[in-house]
Amino acid sequence: MNLTELGYVAGWRLARALPRPVVAAAFRAGADRAHRRGGPGTARLRANLRRVVGPDLPEAELDALVRRGMRSYARYWMEAFRLPALSRTQLLAGFRLDPAGVDLLAADVAAGRGAVVALPHAGNWDAAGAWVAATGWPITTVAERLKPEAVYERFLAFRQGLGMEILPTHGGGRPAFDVLVDRVRAGTVVPLLADRDLSARGVEVDFFGGRTRMPAGPALLAVRTGAPLYVASMWYEPDAACASLEGPLSLPDPDSAPLDQRVRLLTQRIADALAAGIARHPEDWHMLQRMWLDQRSTDSGATPPAPVTGQA
Repeated sequence: MNLTELGYVAGWRLARALPRPVVAAAFRAGADRAHRRGGPGTARLRANLRRVVGPDLPEAELDALVRRGMRSYARYWMEAFRLPALSRTQLLAGFRLDPAGVDLLAADVAAGRGAVVALPHAGNWDAAGAWVAATGWPITTVAERLKPEAVYERFLAFRQGLGMEILPTHGGGRPAFDVLVDRVRAGTVVPLLADRDLSARGVEVDFFGGRTRMPAGPALLAVRTGAPLYVASMWYEPDAACASLEGPLSLPDPDSAPLDQRVRLLTQRIADALAAGIARHPEDWHMLQRMWLDQRSTDSGATPPAPVTGQA
């Protein structure tokens, strides 16, 4: 077991073994230390949040926002580590989706048409997935096969244990996208992290006044299946992780343009909706990596391994 895997194992065990107030205080103190040190991850979060809030916010207020952001990021890890020990009742109580969103997803599942949900790296997406599974709805998503492999396997088992079907981005028995098409058509909820993909496969979009790339997966899946496509806004309240849904987004007419153009158009609509949600709750956007194409290419910081269509 290498040091990275050992750290995750220790976090899972200690976070579940100790009382929540003790664990929460320890993670909050760690976040404050990271904020004071101002390391690469904190610096990247600061640069990303500056894009979100614009140039006019005073530096002191930006610094306070970054501190809250680091605390929110630590809260994500603390709560994710504790999820496997929670009962179904606790999982349902620990996450809140707006009533309109609940009604929409319930109707989609009941009708057998499924749903595609584009998510930001915000709030607690693991709690959201666990809540969907605990509600009794089928849920399938994709996880990047990260290194070391042992850490990927542990996160895979972690999410599967919460009731989610997890597909690897590569190395599976069938291409992940083909499986997702089948799942959506069978009435499954498919959440996909959608706010970052700087690979050559990403779709270039405008986002908070700059150019970045986002994964094509959510838009392409909706276009291919005709399933309703929602964009989630995710944040924290003191007592729960929360989310609301925008949508279903209007899908481009199949005769209006070639497939690649329709996917680009729809991905830009996703980007706009993601930006609106992040702007409402910037402290809960856990983006500690390079986000915009004009930022320096040396990556700093890390976001947790998570369900994505491309990169975490």
